[in-house]
Amino acid sequence: MKWKGRRSSSNVDDRRGQSGPGRSTGGLNPLLLGPLFRLIFSKTGLIIIGIFLVFSFVTGNNPLTLIGNLFFGGGGQTATSAPYEGTAEEDELAQFSATILASTEDVWNQLLPNYRDPTLVLFTNSVASACGSASSATGPFYCPGDEKLYLDLSFFYEMERQMNAPGDFAQAYVIAHEVGHHIQKITGISDKVQRLRGQLSKTEYNKYSVRLELQADFLAGVWAHHSQQMTQMMEAGDLQEALNAANAIGDDRLQKQSSGRVVPDSFTHGTSEQRMRWFKKGFETGDMSQGDTFSANPL
Repeated sequence: MKWKGRRSSSNVDDRRGQSGPGRSTGGLNPLLLGPLFRLIFSKTGLIIIGIFLVFSFVTGNNPLTLIGNLFFGGGGQTATSAPYEGTAEEDELAQFSATILASTEDVWNQLLPNYRDPTLVLFTNSVASACGSASSATGPFYCPGDEKLYLDLSFFYEMERQMNAPGDFAQAYVIAHEVGHHIQKITGISDKVQRLRGQLSKTEYNKYSVRLELQADFLAGVWAHHSQQMTQMMEAGDLQEALNAANAIGDDRLQKQSSGRVVPDSFTHGTSEQRMRWFKKGFETGDMSQGDTFSANPL
């Protein structure tokens, strides 16, 4: 792909190197509150506080900070760490991801009225979202609750080394697929499917989940079609990289690799053939009206 030197999105929240839900490094055990108050209001406690006031006057420190550090272990503040420094390769992947996100913004703002840009959250190991906490093992995901895409860049290494799906356009397909879920949120499709969760059996709901995912693949293809018309970023072999990635993450292929058998009733994303076909259809037509996977029969 010819992506370098192009616009990067400003809608990127880089949380790499941060932990997930913050944990306090200080704070007072509630069982100690009684003894603490008795100490504070005793003669000895007043003397101690008086000494701190004199010390703070001499040193110029805030007496409340000093007292808080003494009794509350620093006020329960979250531990701080040095700024995260990624490798040159990882930083380039972060820049690449921001560039692809910008390309999706350009395309979808042109195709959809009232399109609102999602935020891409880059994280390491684990992350907290409006959809709950998740680890890198979850893979890239979109959270409709906060309209954000979540990505641990290590997934791109996994695609190359474990899934045999290398290439920058394969990576672009992953980002565009998650943006496809954002479009489903904007248009109300994902909310309709979500409302069915409590009304259907797991097997029946999985069928709707498959159609939702295949539509996101189709929308990723629509993005690629219009992005190519607008920017000519794609090079020879790029389309095949995306199709190879879609093939690598088909439910049938992943199940066969992990357990040696395929269970269609448990599919949630579609077969390799379906994922490739719907992405290719989006790419070849560029027409959103042809992506109604919910009416398609067979898929």
